[in-house]
Amino acid sequence: MNHTPSVAAPQRSSPGAAAPSTVDGPASRFSKGSAAAVLVCWLLVVFDGYDLIVYGTVQSSLISETGWGLTKATAGTIGSMAFVGMMIGAIFAGRMADSWGRRRTILGCAIVFSIFTSLCAFAPNAAVFGGLRLLAGIGLGGLVPSANALVAELVPTKWRSTIATLMMSGVPIGGSIAALIGIQLIPAFGWQSMFLVAVLALMIVVPLGLKYLPETLAPVSAEDSGTRNIGEPIGFKSLLRAPYLGVSLLFALATIATLFAWYGLGTWLPNLMQLAGYNLGSALTFALALNLGAVAGSVITAWAGTRFGPIPTAIAAAAVAAVALVVLVTGPPVTVVYLMLVLAGVGTHGTQCLIIAAVASHYPGHLRGTALGWALGTGRIGAVAAPQIGGLLLAAGLGVDSNFLAFAGAAAIAAVLLAAVGLKLKSKSAIPYTPTGASNV
Repeated sequence: MNHTPSVAAPQRSSPGAAAPSTVDGPASRFSKGSAAAVLVCWLLVVFDGYDLIVYGTVQSSLISETGWGLTKATAGTIGSMAFVGMMIGAIFAGRMADSWGRRRTILGCAIVFSIFTSLCAFAPNAAVFGGLRLLAGIGLGGLVPSANALVAELVPTKWRSTIATLMMSGVPIGGSIAALIGIQLIPAFGWQSMFLVAVLALMIVVPLGLKYLPETLAPVSAEDSGTRNIGEPIGFKSLLRAPYLGVSLLFALATIATLFAWYGLGTWLPNLMQLAGYNLGSALTFALALNLGAVAGSVITAWAGTRFGPIPTAIAAAAVAAVALVVLVTGPPVTVVYLMLVLAGVGTHGTQCLIIAAVASHYPGHLRGTALGWALGTGRIGAVAAPQIGGLLLAAGLGVDSNFLAFAGAAAIAAVLLAAVGLKLKSKSAIPYTPTGASNV
């Protein structure tokens, strides 16, 4: 197929923003300005993770202390509201980031999720609380694809996969912070105090973003030359047509399965451990183990993804998660429970990090934000379903083990789907685009 080279689109800078580095160019060094922008994006992802996982830390309190009449099933439904918002936010923010600019989209999403998460502390009833979680979820879901799209343009190409994976360590770090401070704050100040922590993002990180984040808009560069025809659409239509259709669908399905396992555990684990006979403090330490495993998974999979390729590493990570969750069903000693939860964190979150890295590396620049939004947005179907299915399994009297088996099954399905992605990419019939220096799969 012959392609007509396209002219690089001009980059627009906002007042007060750091000067943009060369976007999608053959970057050979990582400037201080780019490093500052990546750090700000990572901090925002930390708050994104905190604001998302915080519901799992307060779920028991909402059921027992609020007088809202919540059951396990309705608590699962409320838990799903944030993920519904995330599905909306991820799909549309990725497209907005490609069309309107990364900086505007990132900061807008951060402001939205911080405000509505903080307002959850003042919710008078379950309906208002659920509505606020949905609105917060729009910002939460929009931040990650937008931030990853910007970071992919700021770092040297050979580091793109590694940095994309490390960026996502912010999610479990935020979850770990939620579990740690929940042990102290909830008994002392009540569940409401956990949501007020979100104000810190507005006070500290958003101003840093105004100063350090560069603005980029619809990058078309030397990387895209020879991969995009003049007049070719850059939206979702491109993802759902040749040569991207097959791999786009597989990425979406793998993300659905992975997020089902990861966010199902994040939402229900403290409550599951309490149902298994542990007190709130102990239950939160189990959640901490899961999230610390996810942090370790971000680092381990960043190295392994660079060494072996993101897709083969993701297959292994998903398999590890499936096995670890099955072991939990056997009733092992408490030390083994902690170890298996660490491995489940490594596997589930590590798999998702690697999927993001693969998408960021294997789509051209003019489709990157849209592709990330597509994968993460459709993937939220799994995140929406997991809290509800977990609650329904418990309400049906199937016990704690039913949740662990459901999440293990999802991880195993993710491994199979990712194997199909690997075969599709190796056939060179899906995405005939691999940036120089990017990890091959």
